[in-house]
Amino acid sequence: MNTNHKISKNDRSSNAQMPPFILVAILSLGTFIVFFQGFMVAPILPQLSAIFNVSIQHVSFIEPAYLLSYGLSTLIYAPLSDKYGRLPVIIFSISGFIIVTALTACTDTIGNLIFLRLLTGLVAGGVAPTTIGWIGDRFPYEKRGHALGIFFGFMAAGTAFGSSAGALLTAFVGWRMLFWIVAGMGLFILVIFLYTRQNFIQKQNNNAIILKSIFFEYYCILKTQRGRRTYIFVLLNSMFHSGIFAWTGYYFFSNYHLNEKGVGLALLGYGIPGLILGPFLGKMADRYGRNKIIPIGITIGAISVLLLSMHYSLLVSCLLIATLSLAFDMTHPLFAAIITTLSEHKGVAIGLFAFVMFMGYGLGSLIFSLIINLGINESFQIYGLCAAVGAIASFFSFKSEK
Repeated sequence: MNTNHKISKNDRSSNAQMPPFILVAILSLGTFIVFFQGFMVAPILPQLSAIFNVSIQHVSFIEPAYLLSYGLSTLIYAPLSDKYGRLPVIIFSISGFIIVTALTACTDTIGNLIFLRLLTGLVAGGVAPTTIGWIGDRFPYEKRGHALGIFFGFMAAGTAFGSSAGALLTAFVGWRMLFWIVAGMGLFILVIFLYTRQNFIQKQNNNAIILKSIFFEYYCILKTQRGRRTYIFVLLNSMFHSGIFAWTGYYFFSNYHLNEKGVGLALLGYGIPGLILGPFLGKMADRYGRNKIIPIGITIGAISVLLLSMHYSLLVSCLLIATLSLAFDMTHPLFAAIITTLSEHKGVAIGLFAFVMFMGYGLGSLIFSLIINLGINESFQIYGLCAAVGAIASFFSFKSEK
């Protein structure tokens, strides 16, 4: 009798699975907080420069240190998630992220701050790519755009709200308390993961790749024309968006003389398209084809940055920040959907995607840091013109993509 009771109880728990898209939203919380922390320091670079008594160019290396280390770590985490499961890797990364973020609040030199940002990237690298891997496991290709739209909507929201909150909260509580708050938010998200973990359990992946074969699998993926083309555009698109967004806070500070609160409010529009339109854009791509949506997205990004460089009114610039976000939402989620089809070992393909994406993020912000002496508007013009060339190339490169 007790046995039957236990069986029926287990049956009820297995049948009480949450809807798949709700699970996507829950897992995407981890990516939200990682990107929140990743970009919350960009708008306060002028303030950190004054606090640590170093140049704006020196303190700006905080961003590439985080992004490049994140990119390198994804090469390992995603394949490990193929072997040991998606959720354990995500929980490990979130736990490490919480600890190092809390330690960052205690640092007192710019050197230590840059080092801890680098360490944060190393431990947090398992969150985003592993979540994409879980989505690839759960959803068929023809429905994957919707799920990835939700995921990248959370990513864009983390980027935008991190930048906004980074500026707004620092004005009230200081930069150290900002890191403590983020560590607390990460702990709350970790508790949610642990509480709902039964919903994410999947069958053991019998096709999990052994570690010594990972780099051979990377070679096999990049050997195909479709694979090379997609990863090249991921790299270039990531360099474009990261280079621009890492300096949008300074753009508003320099051109419109806004304080931290003003910069935070000006950047709020970046996350709105992703939150509202992310799933819709994914459905559009599933229905009409990625070959149409991706080139349009790159074009919108190029036009947005070129117009920003012309220094129009503050209201126009705020609206252009929103269209820049829209350009991201029309490209990166669709790249991710394509990449989940490049190998039967999704974790390997997605790990390479995350590596290329974050290397692009790091290189984009690094290159911008090196050319910033030309002037913020001039640097925006250079990036915008490069994106325009990429937009033209994308119409030909993706014409055969579904």
